[in-house]
Amino acid sequence: MKKWIALICLYLVQGLPHGFFGQAMPVLMREQGLDLTMIGLLSLLALPWALKFIWAPWLDKFSLYKHEYRRSWIFAMNYSAAAILLVIALQPVEFWVQQNILLFAGLLFCLNLVISTQDIATDALAVENLASHERGIGNGVQVAGYRIGMVLAGGVLVAFFGWFGWQGALLLLALAMVAGTLPLWRFQPKPHVVDDQPLWPLWLDFFRAPGAGLWLLMIFLFKFGDAFGTQMIRPMLVDQGITLEQMGVILGSVGFAAGLLGALIGGWMVSRIGRQTALLGFLLIEALALLSYLGLNGQELVRIYVAVTLEHIAGGMATAALFTVMMDRCREHCAAADYALQSCVVVISGMIAGMLSGFSAQALGYDGHFIVAAVLCMVALLVVWQAIRRGLISARQAI
Repeated sequence: MKKWIALICLYLVQGLPHGFFGQAMPVLMREQGLDLTMIGLLSLLALPWALKFIWAPWLDKFSLYKHEYRRSWIFAMNYSAAAILLVIALQPVEFWVQQNILLFAGLLFCLNLVISTQDIATDALAVENLASHERGIGNGVQVAGYRIGMVLAGGVLVAFFGWFGWQGALLLLALAMVAGTLPLWRFQPKPHVVDDQPLWPLWLDFFRAPGAGLWLLMIFLFKFGDAFGTQMIRPMLVDQGITLEQMGVILGSVGFAAGLLGALIGGWMVSRIGRQTALLGFLLIEALALLSYLGLNGQELVRIYVAVTLEHIAGGMATAALFTVMMDRCREHCAAADYALQSCVVVISGMIAGMLSGFSAQALGYDGHFIVAAVLCMVALLVVWQAIRRGLISARQAI
């Protein structure tokens, strides 16, 4: 139980800064008169999440405290994040946006850097301490915890922003980053065994493993269709006359709850029906769910709610299944490096899919766009099937 509480808390606090700054900052910056181009460029501050595989191998080799390879990094990064939040809280948002935007951007970049590093160590801790039959549920907890953190900070905290204020909100976030580590003090993970092989050759051995190319292609394509399709949901709803208040309920409340449910269901089912069946089945469901957006009309709110619910449940299920087999692929002594590399492939895939989605919707219309997204899911399904035939994905089930 200590293990599960520690993991839930660590994944939850990861989502807090992303939820708050992702939801509140574009609005606050625009209110301060910041140029739209600059607001858009600030998305580059999340680059550490796409590049964390570069320094992940160091966490497998070095600890900040003797024999505490995972906990020492997690404690250090969480407390560093809290310190950065306190520094930002020293000045009002007007000061940062109008007088020191570059310094503010630097602090936010450092915040993403330390939280993404905490994520490397937390994922490695999960890989090393979850038994094979626990990994499905563990990845459901991972996705659910992160989503809860995003909603607490990006929904609840932002909703009460007028009451807490800028500095009060940041102080609460800093306090939460510290509090999130408390359960970890009571959980002693399995000792990490360091491999004697030199750092970079050890890391590069991941690419030399049998079927590495096919495996990385599968990881890249698995969520590509979903990311490609869902990037255009908000613009589509806006074009159909859905108000911001309605969108907040549809995507914020209903979508969040459905995604959370999907992650938990998917994680549980992976342990019951096996990895292979889960990957194939959840991808098929995801393709069908994307097709539920066809022919939507802004006046048909019930259909919109159903489509959003189905798509978010399917997306949560598929994500939990993917993260489970990514854990299985990690080598015993290189969990931090191997999992970080794979998760970065997923992040980069989503970024590329998001960038291409606008061209598709513009050229094909929304219906044509979602059909293409569903087809991309089926392409990924064929790649998964090929990986199964090559013996790259086990059929492990709980006993």
